[in-house]
Parts: sequence; structure tokens; C-alpha cells
Amino acid sequence: MEKFTRTIKSFIVRSGRVTHLQRNALDNYMGLHGIEFNPDEKLDFEQIFHNSNPTVIEIGFGDGTATHQMAELTPDKNYIAMDVYPPGVGALLDIVHKKNLTNVRVLSHDAAEVVETAVVDGTVSGFHIFFPDPWQKKKHNKRRLINPAFVATMASKLKSGGYIYAATDWEDYAVQMLEVLNGEKALISPFDGYVVKPNDIVPWRPETKFEKKGREKGREIREVYFVKK
Repeated sequence: MEKFTRTIKSFIVRSGRVTHLQRNALDNYMGLHGIEFNPDEKLDFEQIFHNSNPTVIEIGFGDGTATHQMAELTPDKNYIAMDVYPPGVGALLDIVHKKNLTNVRVLSHDAAEVVETAVVDGTVSGFHIFFPDPWQKKKHNKRRLINPAFVATMASKLKSGGYIYAATDWEDYAVQMLEVLNGEKALISPFDGYVVKPNDIVPWRPETKFEKKGREKGREIREVYFVKK
């Protein structure tokens, strides 16, 4: 089997300070609530969660606050939360353990590689990508996660009727998201452009830490929502 490799990363592993609580969670709870990535093994959602509920993959969860809130309010859905930032991973593991959230599993690895190599085609009910790194300098735009190749990969992993739900507070990235998702023939949006709220189409989501910061700086939040035909 040829292994997937990617030379251009859409993220930087920041070295932020890991608190005692987060370190304790990283050391003791990953084995309980985490998933170890193996490029030679496919993720079996029913085996992981011991049920056949819909599985949503969240790419980049920050400090995990929005993630655990969604999981608590929708116990009939499974969430695989992916991020590489140690303090955030530790924070989410801690709260998942304390709240005994059996519908959340944490995976700390490059999400693009995981989706490409370990996720079975046609098995994912939704992808959440909320406030990914905008790479706002033009010379860095190629690092953005929402690009034609990765969108095509995600589309292949979705079930029929599955969705991709993304949000950003950077206007030029929102324009790119809309253009790239509109260009994927397997997807269609129920909206003529960005998501219009309130509505009963897109899944509920809480405000994230990065969203709050964007609003405080006066940036408009734009969301895109596409469904697999």
C-alpha cells in the first residue's frame, strides 16, 4: 500500500504552554478517549463507538469547548475530533473524561492524512471545519485546508446526503471556500451563496473561541454548507 504524504502543511504545531491539568489528560486519558492513527488501518466507526450512529469528523477544534457542547446536546451522533495543538487536545480530553462523553473520540494527527488514508469512502455523515487557519498572506494561501484536492477527498468519504460545514471570519477565505466547494461536482448547497440564518438546514453549533475573537475585531462570520448529492 502506497502511503499518503503531503509536503505542504495546512497547520503549524504551536508550542503553547501545557497546563498541569492538560498534561494529566494527555498522559492518562488519550488511551481511554483517543484514537491512535495508523496509516495501514481503516477507521471502523461502529467498532470505535460501539453503535451505528452517524459519525461527524471535526477538523481543528481549538480548545474543544464547542466540540463537547455539540456532543452533549446531540448524543445520537458520534464525533471524531482532530487537532494537533497539545493544550487543546489535553483540554478536550479532560472534559470528555469528566463528563463521560462516550460519543467523542480525539485524534491528534494531521487531519488531511487521516481523512485520505484511514477513513473509508462513503462512511462519514458530516465534516465540521470551523475557523481553520486562514493563512492570510497571499504567498501562504496554498496552505489553506479548503482546497480542491482535499474537498474532493472529503466528498468521497461522505455518505449520500452527508455534508461539509465550514466557517471563517476572513472574507477572502470565505470567497475561496465558496468557490472551491461550488467547483466540486459531487456537492450541492441549499443556499445561493453563504449560509443564511436562522434556518433548520444546517446543524446547530456553539460559538467557538476563534469566532468570538473575530467578532471582537469586527470581522463578519461567513459560513458555507454543502451536501453530497
